[in-house]
Amino acid sequence: MTLSLHDVTLTYPDGDGRLTALDGVCLEVPGGTLTAVVGPSGSGKSSLLAVAATLVTPDSGQVVVAGRDTADLGPAEKSRLRREEIGIVFQQPNLPASLTAAEQLQVMAHLAGRPARAARGRALELLDAVGLADKADRRPHQLSGGQRQRVNIARALMNEPAVLLVDEPTSALDHERGAAVLDLLVTLTRERSTATVLVTHDHAHLERMDGTARMADGRLTRSVPTA
Repeated sequence: MTLSLHDVTLTYPDGDGRLTALDGVCLEVPGGTLTAVVGPSGSGKSSLLAVAATLVTPDSGQVVVAGRDTADLGPAEKSRLRREEIGIVFQQPNLPASLTAAEQLQVMAHLAGRPARAARGRALELLDAVGLADKADRRPHQLSGGQRQRVNIARALMNEPAVLLVDEPTSALDHERGAAVLDLLVTLTRERSTATVLVTHDHAHLERMDGTARMADGRLTRSVPTA
């Protein structure tokens, strides 16, 4: 499965005119690969993620998620697509304080209408995959920043998404913990064949990516395999 954006343009109202956030953006991310998106603040990176996540509808262009052209989908269908095919890892984990690590994942399965017993097993499997098998019953305040981000990643994978969208996952972590999170994302992308897009300001890890897309003024100026 892939994520595909073709000639996508997105504008926002800006006084008497409109501000162009995305200007003819094209991007293809095959399953099992990880593409980094880099660029200065305000260049359009967040808008790219929002469009790819079907949270924002572009003015024009085509967005295809797991083989489905999102232009053909109504609001309810897009919501279902997000639950079933798109995993989103936010910059801040935003884990409900009252839920254990396992419950953070189980609630995602519940929202997708999956059986509770199977959800518990899958939650424990994913926590094991991110190195937190022994932290399943811990609440967020009992976890380190790096551990909370790992729960965040596992939560995004709970419903076996075809596409994984990751927004600055290492910005609040030190270099060592940030590198560990990047290693985890690369491993999970390969193992689970997700089409992963990673917005990052940290160029130190770009050699781990399959491709790097550089954004400036809403345009995708370069998208090439890394060496």
